[in-house]
Amino acid sequence: MATTTPMKLVTIVTEGLLKDQIIELLKKEGVRGFTITRADGEGSRGIHASRWEGPNLKIETIVTDPVGRKVLELISVKYFDHYAVVAWLTDVEVLRGEKFAPAPPKNSE
Repeated sequence: MATTTPMKLVTIVTEGLLKDQIIELLKKEGVRGFTITRADGEGSRGIHASRWEGPNLKIETIVTDPVGRKVLELISVKYFDHYAVVAWLTDVEVLRGEKFAPAPPKNSE
């Protein structure tokens, strides 16, 4: 059997208008890749008014535990008070774990 590496899956469901900002945040934290899919649904605020604001997006990335926790902290501080955003960490086991090691963080100059 192939050897797996324990990692974290970060899942962020956000208003589409935050896409570029969240991608920039992820890259600054050394995230090497991510997947974005359209997300429809209903939450505590009811059905999302996509006709005016665009679709919700689900952004997923696999990272180390420290990077995942840092991303969640930044997302909560920057976006939770003013936008419809939820985020969570899930334990995962991945093959080729070296592919998910963080890149050196980018400076926020």
